[in-house]
Amino acid sequence: MLARRSVARLVVQPSPLGAPPQSARNMATLRELELRLKSVRNIEKITKSMKMIASTRLAKAQRAMQTGKQYGIANSEIFQNTQPEEAPTRKLFVVISSDKGLCGGIHSSVSKATRRSVKTGENGGSKDSPIVVVGDKSKAQLSRTLSSNLAITFNQIGRDIPTFADAAGVTDLIVKTGIKYDAIAIVYNKFVSALSYEHAVVEVPNEEVLKAAAGFNAYEMEDDVTKDLAEFSLANAIYAALIEGHACEISARRNAMDNAQKNASDMISSLQMKYNRGRQAAITNELVDIITGASAL
Repeated sequence: MLARRSVARLVVQPSPLGAPPQSARNMATLRELELRLKSVRNIEKITKSMKMIASTRLAKAQRAMQTGKQYGIANSEIFQNTQPEEAPTRKLFVVISSDKGLCGGIHSSVSKATRRSVKTGENGGSKDSPIVVVGDKSKAQLSRTLSSNLAITFNQIGRDIPTFADAAGVTDLIVKTGIKYDAIAIVYNKFVSALSYEHAVVEVPNEEVLKAAAGFNAYEMEDDVTKDLAEFSLANAIYAALIEGHACEISARRNAMDNAQKNASDMISSLQMKYNRGRQAAITNELVDIITGASAL
């Protein structure tokens, strides 16, 4: 008799103070999963929309890049005939990036190449090489370790498709600032395909190198002609780098949004499975409570 009373006392013993019942815990977990599913679905919609926009802009950017490459081809013919006899001792690095993110590691690519050139002497760089940065993203990355080397920074350039006026404005400010350099190295992203890119460096000679080149000494030219040619060649090279870097950025953003959309879809499938299992467990617990109560009556 005493044993039976003790068993009954154990059965009706209430839960510890402050501990929610099992059904309440299940409902809270289901509510959290439901809210998370809703937020992930919203993220999937956003990434899908951004992927579609980037896909539309990519075709336009590629057409502009093919036109802009003609400027770089014209420059390469000039640079082939103006090779300096001595290696430049002070290079000015012009880093081409943009102000926008959500495009993978495309900005880190040019930032790492510039940092490596300055610290290790790659591409003729040195620890006191001045740096000109186009775009806020690379500016933020380079300012952490090479803040003393930053001479000029630009933003709001190439928000849509870069124009020659943008490149001319960058060139004009570089010339007017009076930065001392022997050569200019433009660091930008080279378009390989719609799925890949790589950083590249183009060296542009300055006015003194053009004057000392054997190909130019064969002709009688005024000083203004050589100066204008040097500025125009720099603007051409910057424009070609800007427009090719823009195409790389749009392509990288499309790929990044595609990967983000796939990850969101996988996460939705996983969360939906957890939600269904939790809902089935809650229904099972409620059925057990009902059957137990009916049996007791």
